[in-house]
Amino acid sequence: QVQLVESGGGLAQAGGSLRLSCAVSGRTFSSYAMGWFRQAPGKEREFVAAISSGGNSKHYADFVKGRFTISRDNGKNTVYLQMNSLKFEDTAVYYCAAKKSYTSIDNGNSYNYWGQGTQVTVSS
Repeated sequence: QVQLVESGGGLAQAGGSLRLSCAVSGRTFSSYAMGWFRQAPGKEREFVAAISSGGNSKHYADFVKGRFTISRDNGKNTVYLQMNSLKFEDTAVYYCAAKKSYTSIDNGNSYNYWGQGTQVTVSS
């Protein structure tokens, strides 16, 4: 069983930064592609960023390009989301997710495992 636990959320001012972490249990973390998604109140879940199992491939939603950076440390079984230049509209619950293949990475339904989410609130 793979378990994902997000941390690092909180309150930030517009223009500020936060770094989210997602710790993954199990010895097979390095075989999983990882993704970050978010869901704001009253809105559907949306793709934010994804990274391949080895970290060589990364993809971002257009609305975070140049502001957010996804990375991973396979030695620590952790994936990160560095969020800079935060905007009020980045306010949401952020979820990390894991899947075996680096395909359909922006489709949340293709992911096998999910964390419980961490709240990010950006004040304007």
